[in-house]
Amino acid sequence: MTPARAAAVKNIKSAMGNENGIQLRNMKIAICGSMQFGKEMLEIKSKLEVLGYEVALPKDAEKYAAGEKSVEDKWEKQEGDLLKNYWNEIKSSDAVLIVNIAKNGIPNYVGGNALIEMAYAHVLDKKIYLLNPVPEMSYKDEIEAMNPAVLNGDFQKIAMG
Repeated sequence: MTPARAAAVKNIKSAMGNENGIQLRNMKIAICGSMQFGKEMLEIKSKLEVLGYEVALPKDAEKYAAGEKSVEDKWEKQEGDLLKNYWNEIKSSDAVLIVNIAKNGIPNYVGGNALIEMAYAHVLDKKIYLLNPVPEMSYKDEIEAMNPAVLNGDFQKIAMG
């Protein structure tokens, strides 16, 4: 934990006290979602770090957020072995947070890679969080079967279990 993060955690714990029953933990969260949500992923990472969480982002999330990259094709995924590499990141995390916001006209979109990453987390008995409610998609049942906790944008719900 960096000194700045440790200080932020200390300040938050002090401000929250025990009145509201929230206990912050040194928890690692892997953020997952469409790379088109790169900016949102970076914003969420910052918010979670302020709350004292360690956060992992997909490779090149910063480049997508900055507009330096726009599409991940199958060759890039194969060459960089991105699915297997992020499997290792999820394996070393306590939870995954799926950034599911509107894309392609679908509210709360969960794409193919995010669904795979949710399945990784499920098989590894990791907690699964959805930023927003489960989308109305053809694989809605599969998402619901993994029993994700829906945050509705409220990151305090993570600390509550």
